[in-house]
Amino acid sequence: MPKKILFVCLGNICRSPAAEGVFKQKVRDRDLEKLFVVDSAGTGGWHVGNLADPRMRETALLRGIELTSRSRKIEESDLFEFDYILVMDKDNLVDVKSLIKDHMDKIHPKVKLILSYSKKFNLEEVPDPYYGGQDGFDKVLDLLDDAIDGLIDSLID
Repeated sequence: MPKKILFVCLGNICRSPAAEGVFKQKVRDRDLEKLFVVDSAGTGGWHVGNLADPRMRETALLRGIELTSRSRKIEESDLFEFDYILVMDKDNLVDVKSLIKDHMDKIHPKVKLILSYSKKFNLEEVPDPYYGGQDGFDKVLDLLDDAIDGLIDSLID
């Protein structure tokens, strides 16, 4: 049975769709696609139905990663559906955990900061690039590239 992974950020148009795209590309490259189901969501619903931010799509595409998912808001049912819920920052962590009403002891361990899997960077949070320049989008992809390698390695060991 495949492991189900959900990446979560604020609006689901920059960081979490990038994480989803990087993850999909990495498992495709390693011929591990059958082992995983992956999705992304936001804690806010402002961009529901939209593609990822054009700047993030363009930056990812320069690295050979196509971002095709559409924004959606996380739902309480996602907490039960997914095996791993990986958030981009501490605010998202608080927001996701606030959705937990029942079975807290089973769900809390599923919800983690994505950078807890990072091997190269000593950061806890993936910064939101939305209001910044191009460097922010590159930094997000660098951080996710590293953390997702660590995540995949931990899941296939």
